[in-house]
Amino acid sequence: MEIAIYMYKYKNIRYDFFKWRYELELVQKICLSFAFACLIGLVSQVRFHLPGTVVPITGQTFAVLLAGVILGRWGIISLGMYIGIGASGVPWFAPQIGMSIFSSGGIGILTGATGGYLIGFMIAALFLGYFTDRYIRSRSFIRMASLMLFANFALIYIPGLIALYLWWTTFVGPIGFVELLTVGMIPFIAGDVVKIVAASAVAKGITPKRAYGREVDI
Repeated sequence: MEIAIYMYKYKNIRYDFFKWRYELELVQKICLSFAFACLIGLVSQVRFHLPGTVVPITGQTFAVLLAGVILGRWGIISLGMYIGIGASGVPWFAPQIGMSIFSSGGIGILTGATGGYLIGFMIAALFLGYFTDRYIRSRSFIRMASLMLFANFALIYIPGLIALYLWWTTFVGPIGFVELLTVGMIPFIAGDVVKIVAASAVAKGITPKRAYGREVDI
């Protein structure tokens, strides 16, 4: 009996947590989106580089995926703030090789080796926000993990690799497809999978499984 009561309260807590999407005023949603942009900027500073790569491993992906889930369609607004403020000079992008933390801002980052990944972040947040808001059944662990895998390896990596290819051929020299994947994707796959599993578990735990009083079995 106590377990049933606990589960009932837990489900209501998750539902109440997400009611901000419908109840907060526009200014409040903007402030919340800005707060999440600050969080992404913070975790971006936790990074390290693998030998032979110009793309750092950071906590960005984890925060970006959750931005789409938690903020819904406002996730792209939050990522837009993160990218726009960073492009204006605030040093909260992930620093590239040879850069100090204080030089990790400015429009040059967007046109650099990792600029395409930043654009992919916005696309991924919009994609996850759309599915999380529109399809309640997408909030199970397996379905959420599947969506995040697609968002990460298609929506983030494709524009990221395209921009990396253009930057590399311009400033370094010709690069083949396999070498491009070796530099910009393959070394990060294991870490990305771990972050996706963690983000999916968090999403499963905090997202409500009902809308407007209707329970959904997932």
